[in-house]
Amino acid sequence: MLDQRIDYYPTHELSGYKYRIGRPLPLGASVVPNGVNFSIFSSAATECTLVLFNEGEAEPFVELPFPPEFRIGQVFTMLVFDLDVETLEYGFRFEGPNTASDKAIGHRFDKTTIVSDPYGKLLTGREKWGEASYEADKYPFRTRLMFEDFDWETDKPLNIPFEDLVIYEMHVRGFTKHPSSEVAESEAGTFAGMRRKIPYLKELGVNCVELMPIFEFDELEFPRSNPFTGEKLLNYWGYSTTNFFSPKAGFAATGKFGMQGDELKALIKDLHKAGIEVILDVVYNHTAEGDHRGRTLSFRGIDNRVYYMLAPDGSYFNFSGCGNTLNCNHPVVRQMVKASLQYWVSEYHIDGFRFDLASVLGRDQNGSPLNNPPLLESLSYDPILANVKLIAEAWDAGGLYQVGSFPGYGRWAEWNGKYRDDVRRFLKSDPNMIGKMALRVQGSPDLYEYRSNSASINFITCHDGFTLNDMVSYNSKHNEANGEQNNDGTNDNYSWNCSVEGPTSDPAINALRERQMKNAFAMLLTSQGVPMLYMGDEMRRTQHGNNNAYCHDTAMNWLDWSLLDKNEGLFHFVRKCVEFRKAHPVLRSKHHFQNKDYMRSGKPDITFHGTKAWQPDWSEESRSFAYMLCGKHAKSGFVADNDVYVAMNMFWDALWFELPEFDDNRQWHVFANTGAPAPFDAFDVGREAKLENQKGILLGGRSVVILIGK
Repeated sequence: MLDQRIDYYPTHELSGYKYRIGRPLPLGASVVPNGVNFSIFSSAATECTLVLFNEGEAEPFVELPFPPEFRIGQVFTMLVFDLDVETLEYGFRFEGPNTASDKAIGHRFDKTTIVSDPYGKLLTGREKWGEASYEADKYPFRTRLMFEDFDWETDKPLNIPFEDLVIYEMHVRGFTKHPSSEVAESEAGTFAGMRRKIPYLKELGVNCVELMPIFEFDELEFPRSNPFTGEKLLNYWGYSTTNFFSPKAGFAATGKFGMQGDELKALIKDLHKAGIEVILDVVYNHTAEGDHRGRTLSFRGIDNRVYYMLAPDGSYFNFSGCGNTLNCNHPVVRQMVKASLQYWVSEYHIDGFRFDLASVLGRDQNGSPLNNPPLLESLSYDPILANVKLIAEAWDAGGLYQVGSFPGYGRWAEWNGKYRDDVRRFLKSDPNMIGKMALRVQGSPDLYEYRSNSASINFITCHDGFTLNDMVSYNSKHNEANGEQNNDGTNDNYSWNCSVEGPTSDPAINALRERQMKNAFAMLLTSQGVPMLYMGDEMRRTQHGNNNAYCHDTAMNWLDWSLLDKNEGLFHFVRKCVEFRKAHPVLRSKHHFQNKDYMRSGKPDITFHGTKAWQPDWSEESRSFAYMLCGKHAKSGFVADNDVYVAMNMFWDALWFELPEFDDNRQWHVFANTGAPAPFDAFDVGREAKLENQKGILLGGRSVVILIGK
């Protein structure tokens, strides 16, 4: 009925191209049987022009102004007939008030600038990593049409319970760009290259990858060089989005053909076949347009006052630390963010999202924190996102720190920054840490009392900071190569170099560093909550002390796969710890421990110990403790498991730990002892070594032991 009614609408013609009023929804460009429907929002623009290009051509082949009657409410909409959708590129010009010329505070309309479609599904301009396709002062990012015809076969969400995840945070380009990856040069650093390494991820045992930003961004946005080598510095990490719907073309071997969407989908489908979920690290707190000195690429030229948080004088609030802050709780922007997430779930089968600087999403249009943020509530209860994992980086650059208090709505997990800091301090033998560590290994019930253990994403390292190797090798950051006089990056690393700064040939120090890394993995993978590993830590990847390597597209950030052979012992230790965690549900409780024997097993669900069984030392100077998990309480008693005992000695000398005794014929077996040489540092699951002395164990200085009672 609607199509028949539209046929009566008058058709316009310009330069041989026919067009008429279109449909306001959906926003963006949609292929329809007789043409392409374009629809874009602007609340304050006085005029809008659709600009159409042929692929790769510098000048448009036609510009079609929207007649006044083509505006429905605040949406400009146009149906253009007989376009070659395979080669079409498009953008828009907007005319309206401007701060400079009209004294209209906050408006930045400029009809000489062509802007890209916020709802565009493909963006051109960076099809080949590190190279610009179009002149920056004309129209650097053009929008193309996306054809949703990928064959997903029988793919469906894995829906792995949150508490059963082992997450691997990684950078798509860095994973296979290094020549040692042995991926074909044409696929190195791409989605296709990552597909080649799925067997490695399976061998490691992780069941979830968290991909650093893969939304389209501009790696060329700041023209700087390494002050020592002269190498060009790039926006390697990608935390500077240019479009929230389009995958990064430069991450695809087929990006120059506009096939990055299909290449990414093929990767996700194969990961799902391997039992691995996919979480995207998404950046909705700001865009690549920067502050008043930045470029107009899209949002600023469409409706600056709607899309960004502005001060009364029209300047940009900067709660992101990147020049601007997206106005996420404006209804129009909120709608765009939700539509973007729905699109990635429905069209790319994404399993979850980690939200960068998520506290920004809880601020109102003036920057004040909201008690009931509309966007967070909307995402929490959206039916399309109902089974999707939502993870918050629960702080922002404006000083809002919400770890443990982020508005969760029963849905949100958090990167637990307090877990990271407390474990690091305990590892380097700081005093007064035993009580805090007892909370962290339990899933941080002090922070998430009214949420489950799976609200706590436990990590010791991530992209933002030292690698694990560097955490035990450097006391201070070494970011001089970033060209910011070593002023960037955090100073609060809680790291310890084991007495020598940087690389050393001293075998004793190198052995201590490796033991400290094993200690870290042992603690992480036996803690309640959701463990997250950082790419390459399992093979001692180093950034040479740089704790903010956001701008280096070099071997500093690429995973050197030769490290796998050099550090085979560490890799196998981590692999076995992952396998042990997955084999023992007592390590993956969804609900917090009750510290009592509610299953009438003879022991509480968790008990704490010291060098004396049943007698933990909570004193300020204590640097060791142990805890035992009763297997009969695993998964709140719904699953049977063995008892697990974990002792952590961060004192610098060996200590004798008296063991709790069994009242039946079970005996303690050693799964892991970080103080023992490989291959006796960890045994295969099911082949643990029976402890000779069932009364106790001598635990070396700065060591962790994991026992299983069976």
